[in-house]
Amino acid sequence: MQLTRRNILAGAAIGGGLLVAWSLVPRSYDSPLDPGEGETAFDAWLKIGRDGVVSVAVPQIEMGQGITTILPQVVAMELGADWRQMAVEPAPVSGAYANLPLAAHWAPLWRPAIAGLADEPDDFLVRRWAEGNRFTATADGLSLAAYEMPCRLAAASARAMLAMAAADRWGVAWEECTTAMGFVAHGENRLSFGELAQEAADYSAPNPPPLRSEEPRDPSFVSGDEGGEASEELAFPRLDLPSKVDGSWLFTGDVRLPDMVYAAIRHGPRDRAELVSYELERAGRIAGLVGVVPGKRWLAAAATSWWAAEQALNAMIPRFAADNPVRSEDMQVALDTAVRRGEAQLVNERGDGDSNYQPNFALRYDIAPGVHGTIETAAVTARLNGNRLELWMATQAPEAARAAAAKAIGISLGNVVLYPMPAGGSFDRRLEHEQAIEAALIAREIGRPVQLVWSRAEEQLALNPRPPAAGLIGAQVTADGRIQAMRARVATPSAALEFGRRLFDNYTGWAAIEETAGEVDPMALEGMDPPYAIPDLAIYHVPVKLPLPSGRMRANAHGLSCFMTESFIDEIAQRHGHEPMSYRISMLGGDPRLVECLQRSARMAAWDGGAPGTGQGIACHRMERGDAAGRIAVVATAVAGEGGVRVNRISAAVDIGRVVNRDIALQQIEGGLLFGLGLALGSSSAYDEGMPTSRRLADLQLPTLEDSPQIFIDLIESGEPAFDPGEIGVPAIAPAIANALFSATGLRLRRLPLLSEGL
Repeated sequence: MQLTRRNILAGAAIGGGLLVAWSLVPRSYDSPLDPGEGETAFDAWLKIGRDGVVSVAVPQIEMGQGITTILPQVVAMELGADWRQMAVEPAPVSGAYANLPLAAHWAPLWRPAIAGLADEPDDFLVRRWAEGNRFTATADGLSLAAYEMPCRLAAASARAMLAMAAADRWGVAWEECTTAMGFVAHGENRLSFGELAQEAADYSAPNPPPLRSEEPRDPSFVSGDEGGEASEELAFPRLDLPSKVDGSWLFTGDVRLPDMVYAAIRHGPRDRAELVSYELERAGRIAGLVGVVPGKRWLAAAATSWWAAEQALNAMIPRFAADNPVRSEDMQVALDTAVRRGEAQLVNERGDGDSNYQPNFALRYDIAPGVHGTIETAAVTARLNGNRLELWMATQAPEAARAAAAKAIGISLGNVVLYPMPAGGSFDRRLEHEQAIEAALIAREIGRPVQLVWSRAEEQLALNPRPPAAGLIGAQVTADGRIQAMRARVATPSAALEFGRRLFDNYTGWAAIEETAGEVDPMALEGMDPPYAIPDLAIYHVPVKLPLPSGRMRANAHGLSCFMTESFIDEIAQRHGHEPMSYRISMLGGDPRLVECLQRSARMAAWDGGAPGTGQGIACHRMERGDAAGRIAVVATAVAGEGGVRVNRISAAVDIGRVVNRDIALQQIEGGLLFGLGLALGSSSAYDEGMPTSRRLADLQLPTLEDSPQIFIDLIESGEPAFDPGEIGVPAIAPAIANALFSATGLRLRRLPLLSEGL
């Protein structure tokens, strides 16, 4: 719609600030931003104060990925602001911030019957559902895809309005004015944003607003420079870094409320245990105990300190009766039976598929459940005042958490206020919301504000791991090693569909399993279709019903599929006497960008062909999200020593298209490589009578600082659409290490974690 004074809402807001709502906010919404005194809110995205500070609303959870810097950077570059005067605040839950790309990607999860009709971000069904459900979930590396353009449009509109206000003062055309470093300029004339903000609210921005010709990209990045060299001083350092260094950055555990108590909890074994008894009288000697709250499947204690609450739980000895407790050996039998004889459903094919398939080479791969290993365990602070519930929590899906808490204590959704908090790591663990339900119930029963914090053992027990899998991959290989046809048959739970029922329909874990049993999961084998020019390909999913609920995890199915396919490709190359890198390149004629990644990673690592005894292994992968794609090639180097085999060097070349913030991209890629290293060597758990055998971080065999290899990253910048760097580092590291271990030891490891059964 054309912006006019009649469809501008301008008036006094809380604290005496000025509120401007216009076309970028759907007219059915109240403006989500409340400007403070001396501030003017421009759209749903930014406010400008009289002091010139530009505050940007970020509708995504900050969990270390740097989104609270990336989106303000986009605004600053489009607006022409001074980075030293940029601020950030969590955006309130609102349909104005709907994550349309993620809603489209997850269409099979929220509307399975019509998923094919709603698989593009601009589809009417996607927009209507996402806005109507205030869907702002943070996941799958789609934050930039979802919010870069809205931030640019908001900033461009504000820039035009500021220029109009300045131009009228100077008697010039506003189109001739420029903005830079927080000032509007025309010749010798200069006015700060702060001086113009309130006045600018009276102007109408062009529709559409005039965007700058250049898309936001890191100015310190030297395009095409070998090794991605950058200037010494970063143009856009992280906004959250100073407060994280000095300890003033607040997490859920830092929240303090008047009369607040602290709660600890015990859950029953996975997955359907019920609380049958506890010895309440034994807790009477615990000083500071305020109350005990029994749930159907858990027991909580509240006290004046968390340690007192934890000691009370230990003293009461809660006992649970488990219905069909999870056992690893039972899951292994189910997976083995399914991969061999289960009913398979075709999910992808190329060429003639497997209609003329005559395999002469096949291998089996097994993957154990993968756990997240977050630094911060689940925590929620809850305050119930009458029918009004307030929640302070780190959540990747805030509206689902609100809805679940409201339903649990029988109040309306409108009476639940959620204050989004940052997460101390998540890796998709905070997409789940059972802790919000528990905190709401405990607060209701105790009658005081409560801060619930799970212990590490409870976090390990209650998490829903990356699903286990068993895969059979076969190929029709010519005498000279060319792959004519390939077939993959993978048995794994319908993990994404299960998760969708829990998130969107508030199902329990076992109810979601029952509901999705036997359904093919369109997201279960993402990344299984390799980038290689294999003429005929068929990929089958064998849905497996397991008693253990499965969840989302960083890189998700790509972590499974890349390990299988890249290990398989490497074995074919080695068995037919081909140098592994050249063999891959010979099949990548349709993807020269991935070829460049392979070549660059090989140069960095001084690749010598992965010959026996060299300890070098190579792997590559491509991830796609909408119009953007990320590519990575990894060379891992392993050495044998007194302590066994150790990975001492990782060289990765990564192409994520346009680089918005080089420093954050490097941080995220390095973090992904280390996360993938943890999954390759540990980060897993077996289950015995419903209890995980890994109850502490020390049990996960995570890489310590001493164990971490040297990491070298060549970040390749291009004009292609920007791809999120947070997940691309995870998939290829496990097969690269497996291939390196073969070079170092002569043994092929086809199970994750790689050293779970020894060498």
